[in-house]
Parts: sequence; structure tokens; C-alpha cells
Amino acid sequence: MITSAEENYLKAILSLSLNEGGKVSTNAISRVIGTSAASVSDMIKKLQEKKLIKYKKYQGLELSAKGKKKAINILRKHRLWETFLVNNLKFNWGEVHDIAEQLEHIKSSQLIDRLDSYLSFPKFDPHGEPIPSKEGKIPVRNTITLNKLKVNAKGKVLGVTLDDKSFLEYLTKLNIKIGTNIEIIDKISFDKSLNIKIDKKNHHVSNQVGEYLLIKVI
Repeated sequence: MITSAEENYLKAILSLSLNEGGKVSTNAISRVIGTSAASVSDMIKKLQEKKLIKYKKYQGLELSAKGKKKAINILRKHRLWETFLVNNLKFNWGEVHDIAEQLEHIKSSQLIDRLDSYLSFPKFDPHGEPIPSKEGKIPVRNTITLNKLKVNAKGKVLGVTLDDKSFLEYLTKLNIKIGTNIEIIDKISFDKSLNIKIDKKNHHVSNQVGEYLLIKVI
């Protein structure tokens, strides 16, 4: 039996591995889950005992085949619920994460399959993140982060890698959403921050913001 807390960790590990590639650090998990390093260490021990992860100290961790299967299932449910909440109940993209966190732990596979069908089998959620299929296949598309876009280059926002309410509210204030075109005007060498243009308006954003925005070069 896997608890809801354990499911949340598996989902976080999978999301981090998809966005960053390779093994996942405990610090990254702590940041995403929003808990202490000690709590992460305790959970890692539990996940290891259940053979859901592979972990070597100082080398990071990865999901086992068993853990990945369960993580893909919980991630699929989370992102389908987010899609339903935005598309059908008209929530904005910054409101749905916490609600989906509750709904994702519903165990009925029949309900999720019918939800997937009702939504016409979407491949990406409202944040541009891939939705795994029932068979566990994860859609892939070629993107780079905004901070890797060259000066004077333009890109279209296809997704975000940080599903955080305050971050999404910040993007909304900048009029940044899925499909927004952004041009890099300048990169500040001192702190690697970015001067960008959106709809003929200039804005200044941090390098960290640039790391969280997925862009297709246009």
C-alpha cells in the first residue's frame, strides 16, 4: 500500500527527471515538495524499502521500474484533473494545482480513463506539461528554456516547469501564458537576468524565471 505522501514524492521525482534529466538530487525534491532535507531523507528510506526508487548517497536517486509505473499513473491523473478544471470549470492555470493534488489520489482507474476520453485524450496540460497516456507513454516536444534563447531571438511559450501558484500569478501579471511570443532584448551579464519584449512592452525578469519557461524558437 502506498500512501498519498509517497505518491506525491514519486510524482515529484518523475517531474524533476523529465524536466532536468538524469538522477534527481534530494535538494531538488526538497524544493519541489516544500519540506526539509530531513523529511526528504526519511521518505527516501521508506521508498527504498518499498523498492520504488534506487538511491546512492551523494549520487542522487531515480525511480525503479515499479516506482516509475506508479509515478506515471499519479502524474497522469494530476494533469488530467488540471486540464479538466481549466477547460471545463474555467479555473485559471494558477488555481488548479492544489485542487488537482487532492483529486489525483482517487483510486478509480475507470474514472480516470473516462475523464481522459471526455477531454479527447489531451497530450499536454494547461501549463504545457506532457500528460502520460494510459499505456505510460509520455509525449515529447522540442523546447528550450527562455534563458537559453539568444539575444534578438524570439520564441513562443509552450510550457512552464514550475507549477506554483505565486509564479503563475506573476506570469499572468506579465501577460505571459501558453502561446505568448517573447523576444530577448538583452541579457545582463552581472546576474544573468533578462530584458524581454512581450506585445511591444519591455519587461525585466530574473534568470530563474527564464529557467522555468519552456520556449519553442520561432
